[in-house]
Parts: sequence; C-alpha cells; structure tokens
Amino acid sequence: MTSTATPPGLSRRAFSGLLAGAAALGAPALRAQSGNRIVLGQSAAFTGAAAQLGIQFHAGAKLYFDRLNAQGGVNQTQIELRQLDDGYEPDRCVENTRKLLNDDVFALFGYIGTPTSVVALPLATEAQTPFFAPFTGAMGLRQPFNRMAFHMRASYNDETALIVKQLTHLGLKKIAVFYQNDAYGKAGLDGVTLALDALGLKPVATATVERNTVNVADAVKTINAAQPDAVVQVSAYASCAAYIRAARKAGYGGTFYNVSFVGTQALADELGKEGAGVVVSQVVPSPYRASSAVTREFLALIAQGGDKVQPNFSSMEGFLAAKLFAEGLRRTSGRPSRDSLISGLESIRNHSMGGFDVSFSASNHVASKFVDLSMLTGDGRVRT
Repeated sequence: MTSTATPPGLSRRAFSGLLAGAAALGAPALRAQSGNRIVLGQSAAFTGAAAQLGIQFHAGAKLYFDRLNAQGGVNQTQIELRQLDDGYEPDRCVENTRKLLNDDVFALFGYIGTPTSVVALPLATEAQTPFFAPFTGAMGLRQPFNRMAFHMRASYNDETALIVKQLTHLGLKKIAVFYQNDAYGKAGLDGVTLALDALGLKPVATATVERNTVNVADAVKTINAAQPDAVVQVSAYASCAAYIRAARKAGYGGTFYNVSFVGTQALADELGKEGAGVVVSQVVPSPYRASSAVTREFLALIAQGGDKVQPNFSSMEGFLAAKLFAEGLRRTSGRPSRDSLISGLESIRNHSMGGFDVSFSASNHVASKFVDLSMLTGDGRVRT
C-alpha cells in the first residue's frame, strides 16, 4: 500500500501511525503459534449497534473450529480463534489489529464490515499476514488485487446488480438509496448506481445515516419526497429498522431491499411484524432449508452442541468461512506457514463445500459470486 490518504471513517490521528505501526511489527516473533496450534485473530463488533453481526459470525466459525479441533484439528494442528471487540469503529479496529499482529497471529479472520476492514487490510499487508473472509463485499478491498486478502463472499456489486434486476423486472424503476455515511454505504451506493446506469437509470434520491446511529428523520424526509417505488438500504440492522419504521409512519408505501451485511435475522428481530415484505440479498446458502449438504451439516452440529448457536445467515457465513479456511490449511504440508496457507488456498479450484461452490487461484482471491434473495415475514422469520 503506497497511498497515505486517510481511509474513510478513520481519524487522522489514528491513521498517522498506521503504516509506521505496521512497519514496527517487524519480523514474526512466533508468540501466538506454539507446537501444534495456530491462532487466528478477529476484530469485530461484539457490542454496539452492529453487535449481532460479530456475535453470530464468530459463533458459526467457532462451531466449526470446535468440531474440527475435537477431531484432532487439521494435519494435527489445532485452530484457536481469538476475538477482540471494535464496536464497528475503525479507530478501535486499528488498535485491535496492531495488538493481534504484535501477538503474531497466524492470520486475521472474519473482520466485520467495510470501514473496519479498510483500515485493517493495510496493516495485514505490511505484516504479510493473510486477511481472510472479511464480512464485507466492498470492491475497494478486492481491487486492486492483494495477495494477502481472501474473500469468500460475493461483492456488493453482485448483490446490488441482482436487486436492481429484480426491481426493474417488476417494473419498479424509481429507486432510492438509503446508505450509511462511510466506506460501506458508499460501496453499496456505487453498486446500485452502476447497475442502474447500465439500464439508463439513476437513483431518484439518496440520503445517509451516520454509522452506529439511528438518526434517520432527515433521510426519510428527503427520500419520501421523491416518492420512490423502492428503497435500497445499505446500512446496519438498527438504522435500517429505524428507517423502515419512520418511512412507513410518514406515509411511504413502497418496498425495501437490503444487502446482506444488514444482518437478516437481526433485522427481522428488530422489526417483528413490521418486517413483512422486506427483501434482503444473501451471499451464502439458506441456513433454514436443509436442501444442501452444508446446511444439513451446519444444523446437525448446532443440534449436537445443544442448540447454543442460532442458525441464521451471519452464523452460516462464519461457519462456511471456517470450513473454507480449514480446507486451505489442509492443503499445506509440514508445519503450516503463511506462505503455505496462501498456496493451499490458491489450490482450491471449483470445490464444492456441500453445495456451496468456491474457487481461488493465484490471480483470483474471491471464492464465490453466489447471490440469492430472501424475504422477511410478519412473524420475525426469514423466507428463502
């Protein structure tokens, strides 16, 4: 990373030491790796307005890793997942990432969100530490290609393309965008704008909400005035739920579409009966329908563990991310190294994880382009 521009959402004070902090990490001290154990580091929201995203993703990943470790690990190597709470705030994520890298974690895993991942990836790159399966579809983390970054999920461009295709197929062309005022929201807005532009259209209105807030009154006023057919939402579940309630209270009768990062079950829980008809795009198979082998595996493990993990799209994504990481590790030989992990992951070609198809290569670190649509029902459930 050669640019010194401040990433969106990060204070100048925090960023001023970012590259220097990465350089100061120096050569690996091998503190976190000992014997037949590797440690993965995860900075994510475990408190605050996006907490359910971190909690659920971590629970799904740990479900898989715990089963794997109980069976002897991967090539006799146990995997530990160490978590730190960043509250979905970039400044805290930087401090967490520095700490994890100074502790010489083997890889960074399952970071939650665009604004946090945007500031963590340069640190991982400088430290030559793999940055695996961030819970974000932002193109800015995928282009230009970065050897350290591995993405499991489809991009926000893929999700918004399907949303726009669905809406226009239904004859709904007056589309507005409500988005979080940071790198995540702008990535989603760019995706919607790109998809509309291909059809000779553009958003009829746009409005923002600040990260980790639910101050949506101005956004509702701006977008309702344009009388859109549909509102595409690119924010976290608390603010999206607040917007839906406020827009309907103000007389809006159109439809709402969300990208996957919203946290589908968390949004359903927030809205209850008011969620009926809200659509959410998804980037992993349904955790509710046991039509795929990987979903059956997921649900069986939850049951075996005493139903302590909630089956939802966020926990399913964590489960799949852990499964994909383990597959890459399985393809290494001898004592695992970061380089051998990268080579192992890049050898995963046209591989099916129980019906969820993934593929990496030396020039492609995006495993999947799978996108589907789901709908919330009036009883707090998700129809897929």
